[in-house]
Amino acid sequence: MKLIIIDDHPLVRKGLEFVLSLESDIEVVGEASNRSEALFLLETHNPDIALVDLKLGNEYGLDIVTDALRNKIFCKFIILTSSVNDYDFRKAQEVGAYGYILKEALPEELLYAIRLVDHGRKYYDPGIIGAVMKESTTDIYNEALTPREQEVLLALGEGLCNKDIAKKLFISDYTVKKHVSQILAKLGLHDRTQAALYVQKNLTIYQ
Repeated sequence: MKLIIIDDHPLVRKGLEFVLSLESDIEVVGEASNRSEALFLLETHNPDIALVDLKLGNEYGLDIVTDALRNKIFCKFIILTSSVNDYDFRKAQEVGAYGYILKEALPEELLYAIRLVDHGRKYYDPGIIGAVMKESTTDIYNEALTPREQEVLLALGEGLCNKDIAKKLFISDYTVKKHVSQILAKLGLHDRTQAALYVQKNLTIYQ
């Protein structure tokens, strides 16, 4: 397969080229450091895959993907980045990128992703999936629950019973019971045990 590397750091490009040059089925046909160079390479070499850094100085790597597809350049793009930002990841999916890999990935992970994408499959780094899920979870926590319900949920995570929660928050047992019911309904949980596990798995940062 033919591949190009788009990154504004020369050392990163050379490092990637070295790793990829060891593979008999991968041919690096060009390198680019910015948007204009990248589009020239895409039009000239018609590569199968392009590794694109998300941040190219003051330019945004995903704009290259958008421009290429608009110009009917049918290349599969893999975003290679340090960003675990939910917006960047979802934007990459939206514009049609086939892969999203963090720069901390091991060489064998990158090679696996490249070959998977070359066969028409998509690959998203487990690190970004975990980060996005975490962000989505905390968004639900912050947006769906009232401040008091958040306090009750964290108390459930401590394993407190309704009576102890009531004492801790200076509210009645009846109010605690009502809050617990609302929390379970909003988060789609079946019982207080699941609520406690939810806190321990996803929300320890708040405790």
